[in-house]
This record gives sequence, C-alpha cells and structure tokens, in this order.
Amino acid sequence: MEQAGNPARYDVNEIDLRELFTGLWTERLLILLVTLLVGAGAAVYAFLSSPVYEAKSSLLPPRQSDIASYNLGRKIAKLPEFKVEDVYGIFIRNLTSEAARRSFFREVYLPSLSEDERQTAQDTLWRLFNEKFSAKAPDVKNRPDFFEVRVEYKDPELAAKWSNIYVERAAELARNDMQQNVLQEIDTRVQEIDGQIEVLRTAALKQREDRVARLKEALVVADEVGMEAPQVTPGRIASDGELSSFVDGSLMYMRGAKAIRAELQVLEARQSDDPFISKLRGLQSQLVFLKGIEVKPGNVSVFTLDSAAEVPETPVKPKKVLILTLGIVIGGMLGVFVALVRYVMRKGKAAI
Repeated sequence: MEQAGNPARYDVNEIDLRELFTGLWTERLLILLVTLLVGAGAAVYAFLSSPVYEAKSSLLPPRQSDIASYNLGRKIAKLPEFKVEDVYGIFIRNLTSEAARRSFFREVYLPSLSEDERQTAQDTLWRLFNEKFSAKAPDVKNRPDFFEVRVEYKDPELAAKWSNIYVERAAELARNDMQQNVLQEIDTRVQEIDGQIEVLRTAALKQREDRVARLKEALVVADEVGMEAPQVTPGRIASDGELSSFVDGSLMYMRGAKAIRAELQVLEARQSDDPFISKLRGLQSQLVFLKGIEVKPGNVSVFTLDSAAEVPETPVKPKKVLILTLGIVIGGMLGVFVALVRYVMRKGKAAI
C-alpha cells in the first residue's frame, strides 16, 4: 500500500537507465584510459611482433607432350600408355607425402635454424614447421588438380626459396618413381620376350630332332626296298594329301635314300634353327628396341609450374589494422565493464 501510494520510491536493486548512463559518463575518463591502455598494448604487439611473410608456388598437371618420353616404345611393347593424370598423381603423392615433408624438415629446415632453436624438442619443432608449411589443393571442389605449396616464415627470401625447393624435390622424387616404373615394366616385357624366344628355339630344336628321327626311319625303309631315287609317275600330278605323306608322312621313304641322306646330313650339321623360326626376327627386333629405350629426367616434366614462389614484400602476420581494431574494441568493452562495477559498488554503498 505504501509503495503504491508513493510512486517516486523504487527498489534499490532496480536500475534506472538514465542514472546508469549518467554514471558511465561520470566514469568516461576511466573508460577512455582503459581503452587507451589496451589499445596501446595491442599496438605494441602489432608493431613490435616479428613480421611473417608468405610465399607460394602454384602447380598444375603436365601437358601431354611433357610425358611423351614415358610412352616411348610402349605401343611396340604392348604396354598401356601413361596418361597425364597417372604421372601427375605420382607427383602429387610425393608432394603431399609425410616422408617427403620429413625429409625436407631434416635436410633443409633444421639446418637453417640457429643453435639455440635446434635445442628445442624435435616434436615441437616439427609441429611449428607444419604450422608454417602446407602443400594442398586450396579449392578441391572446383579445381581438384590445382595445388599450392605455401611457406610462412620471418625471412621472405627463405620462404620463397623453400617453397621452390620443396616443389623441385617432390618433382625429382616423382621423376625417379616414374623412371623406375617405366624401366621395370620394360624389363618385365624384355624378360617376357626373352622367354618367348627361348620357347620358340626349344620348339624348333625339338621339331628338328623329330624330323631327323622320321628321316632316319624313312631311310631304313628306303634302303630295305632298294629305293635310291624317288618314284615319279610321268603325267600325274599328286594331290595335297599324297604330297604331304610323301614329304613328311608315312610315304617319306619314297623320296629315295639319296634325298633322305642329304637332308639328314644338313639337319645334323645345322648350328642354329633361328633362320627357320618365323616369329623370331620380329621378337628380336622388339627386344633390341626395348633395350635401347632411355628415359632421361631432363626430357620429361611431371607437373606444370603455374607460378613459382616469389619473394613477398608485404607480411601476412601480424595483421596490424585488425589487431588495433580489436584492441580498441576490447579496451572499450573492458573500460565499460570496470565503470559498471564501480557504479554498482557506489550504488550499493549509497543504499546502505
């Protein structure tokens, strides 16, 4: 009842907005001071922090002409030709592999550090290195074959140098892998052809031995029947079946002992069956060609360098404008908070 009859009175815990703004205005110098202090701290950090520069190399798949040497002789060898995506895939595998990155970390990054920096634990240095280095496709959805190697470092020249060195190291690994693949496949094909040649020579030898065995039996028959010369009926042409039997079959003895002895003498004196193997020369030609193939890394490219890393001039960190803006905003918020605390404390004391 008393409170209803006196609207000017209010609970001490209720906040009058007009009084609140008046209290904050009273503390405006405190708010300004806190804002300036935090902003000054942000400015000190922004301007005194060591600048970090970013260098990047842009990479694309090789052209078909760049991988032509890898396909040399593959049609003749009856091997599938390499496609651009096959070669580029091997390059990307090396570019993004953990082994390649750790090799670069040990052989390039660690030697560049000072003696004191190298005293840091290896796992910590590895984590810091990975924070400064990346090799990935920045837009996998729209450009899955476009890759970038990014290096962030306090020395802009080293950042650019490391980016280019890493790309070349990955390319060298890819070229070595491709060369081994090509040579291994060619070597496999060479062994296959060698095996075919050996089979043909063995078969030819067996055929010659079989021929000698048949001739010897025919010679025995010819001697027994006293047939020294072949029996030919004037004016009669033999059919194909009769001719086959006459030369190679059961009637071979009818060629006469003289002809049979002459052929036996030639066959037994033969040193090589190579001239009589129909497919041999073709296989030997393939063999000579395949053994003469040389894949030289200088003749091929496993990627296209869209843009080599150049020495950056503008640091990417720290972002001074952003840091200053955040410092002022946070400083202002902190100043208002301190002023509110002081206002509430004063109001509480006044209520007591």
